[in-house]
Amino acid sequence: MTAASWVQLGVLVVLVVAATPVLGSYMARVHGGGSAPGDRIFLPVERLVYRLVGVDERREQRWSAYARSVLAFSLVSVLLLYLLQRVQGALPFNPTDVGNVPQALAFNTSVSFVTNTNWQNYAAESTMSHVVQTVGLTVQNFVSAAVGIAVAIAFARGLVRRRSETLGNFWVDLTRSVTRILLPLSFLAAVLLVSQGVVQTLRGFLRIDTLQGLPQALAGGLVASQEAIKELGTNGAGPLNANSAHPFENPTAFTSLLQLLLILVIPFALTYTFGKLAKDRRQGWVVFGAMFPLWLGSCLLATAFEGNGNPELAALGADQSVSAGLGGGGNQEGKEVRFGPAGSALFAGTTTGTSTGAVNAAHDSFTPAGGAVPLVNMMLGEVSPGGVGAGLYGMLVFVLTAVFIAGLMVGRTPEYLGKKVQATEVKLVVLYLLAVPLVVLGFSAASLVLDTALASRLNDGPHGLTEITYAFTSAGNNNGSAFGGLTGVTDWYNTTLAIGMLVGRFLLIVPVLAIAGSMARKQPAPASAGTFPTGTPLFGGLLLGVVVIVVGLTYFPNLALGPVTEQLGL
Repeated sequence: MTAASWVQLGVLVVLVVAATPVLGSYMARVHGGGSAPGDRIFLPVERLVYRLVGVDERREQRWSAYARSVLAFSLVSVLLLYLLQRVQGALPFNPTDVGNVPQALAFNTSVSFVTNTNWQNYAAESTMSHVVQTVGLTVQNFVSAAVGIAVAIAFARGLVRRRSETLGNFWVDLTRSVTRILLPLSFLAAVLLVSQGVVQTLRGFLRIDTLQGLPQALAGGLVASQEAIKELGTNGAGPLNANSAHPFENPTAFTSLLQLLLILVIPFALTYTFGKLAKDRRQGWVVFGAMFPLWLGSCLLATAFEGNGNPELAALGADQSVSAGLGGGGNQEGKEVRFGPAGSALFAGTTTGTSTGAVNAAHDSFTPAGGAVPLVNMMLGEVSPGGVGAGLYGMLVFVLTAVFIAGLMVGRTPEYLGKKVQATEVKLVVLYLLAVPLVVLGFSAASLVLDTALASRLNDGPHGLTEITYAFTSAGNNNGSAFGGLTGVTDWYNTTLAIGMLVGRFLLIVPVLAIAGSMARKQPAPASAGTFPTGTPLFGGLLLGVVVIVVGLTYFPNLALGPVTEQLGL
């Protein structure tokens, strides 16, 4: 790891830690129910939106109504985005003259963007027109992220409110998340990206002749504006096929650092927001303290594995291994030379620790152990620090799990924030924890016995298993990154991956809101000598252990047959 890489990591850590209380406090005021910064500007706009859609912003919803609103909004979003793709050939702003998107791919893409997964079974610049990229995909980048924030805020309200039948109003939470958080920050980020040379134009392909006299097509499009919300909303799908490895999306060291900060800033800041809403900032810092070492540890592990490269090739000698692209600087295969192993590992750990899925290198070309790091990150359930909103409510579900386990260990009734965690909540927590593994492992197993699914692999053996597992893990956890090597543009994978995305989004959101509704109705009891404290480093350590153990027990056999076996075979 070079000195520049250490500096980049250090600056990123400082910026994240510094931004967490600032942005977290702001978001707490936005969703706290009282006055908030910018009311004079935003309130008239928001009230106009409420009138247009027929929403009474003063009327709060029970958890079931909140959940129905989430599902209804998402269903309409899927249908509209699907329709937009199916007729894009007849729409304006199509300078590359792309045709209508096929049915299976349009369905997969619609589900992908609405669920904040942003899995791309297509080359963006040659498949989607400008109008679909902006009116369809970029809009979903905003609202799918806003849905995540809304659900996280509703869950936090459920944990902290007393004898309440309501969790807030979904339409208000959605609107305020877009207008007051995502739009302003995205606008600022887009301006910074344009200043560094990120493309922002309405043109299509620009045909040029290279120095060798060969023709080349340079892609255009509204890249900077989509890039900003792609990272800020932990979406991940870029307007160009090479994603953040492309110099039109990520041209400089500054843009690389900016993109990493955009990815991390809201998920980490939401922990502080939770502490402010709970009126106990220690609770927020405990959640932050469990997320942070998972993220930082994954980045350092991936850097170590990629920095050392393949030991067999390194044994060839310094000169030969350097010529092979694996000596001195580590494993350079599949990496942009501007970033190298350390920059690629940091980006991979960050985008899979969140639900972003953006890449600046080919994860398929990582060492087996290095490739296992982003895979395990997603298996954790996207809680390190997780996607926008989804990371917070995912980690809070693990908090309830840790509280329940601690209660069993010491023989006390489990409590969190003074409220008893009882059978109803525990059953819903179990449903939350099992839904995604059942889809990931079930579809992976089915793919291993179907000839048509196996034919999509590039590699046999443990690496082929990792290719399949990675795809379903990415979809089920709404990440969207691709390991590579797997041809996903088939009816089987388009359909099953879409099912995985739907389960990973909505079969988790509904239990989360049900837990929130159940907890909101309870009256907190005063702390006593028998109360297990949850605002301490000890509980933070327990929470971290619970996350690792639950995931390890769930996925270790699959990991042992895949990347572990491949690494041992080097």
